[in-house]
Amino acid sequence: MWKRWKRRKGTGDARGGRGRRRTRPAEPVALELCDLCALTFPACEAVRGRVPDSSAVHPTDDWFDGLRLVTACSEAHLAVVRERYRHRPFVQEELWAAKIERALSGGTPVLTMERLGCRTGLHEPEIRRAIAWHNAHLPPDTAPGA
Repeated sequence: MWKRWKRRKGTGDARGGRGRRRTRPAEPVALELCDLCALTFPACEAVRGRVPDSSAVHPTDDWFDGLRLVTACSEAHLAVVRERYRHRPFVQEELWAAKIERALSGGTPVLTMERLGCRTGLHEPEIRRAIAWHNAHLPPDTAPGA
């Protein structure tokens, strides 16, 4: 036979014991790292900005090519990071080489100079200059013809 639980006076639930509160597990806080001082802090407090950098290409959106997203813990640190990048040379051939690398690493291989130009938005002289820059900056053990 089925028995009904009776609620006792002064208790939190019908089983006679105190009611337990259900707690949600704590969710991890997303952290960021300051590009200047390497301090970790909550992502919601991050100060971000873009700086010119010829080695930076966006994986999917070529609108952001040549711009690096930097993160800082304060406006003052972001200003210092921006100043450091302002003094760094912007090498156009480096940017073109990175665009070519992105085009060659995703999807079907490119066989002709024209198809590579279509994928990168570069003209043949720019592609040749980018390849020359890339080959000149290879580590010694991977240089062509070594």
